[in-house]
Amino acid sequence: MVDGSTESQAWIDDELAGSRFGDVRLGRRLRQLVTKMAGAIGGPIPLACQDWANTKAAYRFLSNADVSEGKILHGHFQSTASRVAAVDGPILVLQDTTEFSYERKKPEQVGAICYAPSKRETVGIARRHTICGLLMHTSL
Repeated sequence: MVDGSTESQAWIDDELAGSRFGDVRLGRRLRQLVTKMAGAIGGPIPLACQDWANTKAAYRFLSNADVSEGKILHGHFQSTASRVAAVDGPILVLQDTTEFSYERKKPEQVGAICYAPSKRETVGIARRHTICGLLMHTSL
């Protein structure tokens, strides 16, 4: 668990070492933000930052034109690739599927996920309706 200790800060620094920004201050801000977010896992940015100045700095960092998802994640991806390369055995990848369901009169506009039973007709025949949406398969 990342708790702000020297060991935890060293892990964050190693994990984000490959993240490169044009301005060195952006790299420092990323490390500060990750450290604060680690103290409030799953919580919103204002809770993690704990005061208005740090919250504003976090939002300013995230809205900076020189900051992108790719730049933020680049160091993490490099660190993950290094850890995977160092292992001789199997790698466990946790996977989950999430359904994004949308109501559409024309299912072909989004895509059909599946068909589900609806209420029964008066003669006892079950009606089916199309569930429209997208399936997202994420991995950790």
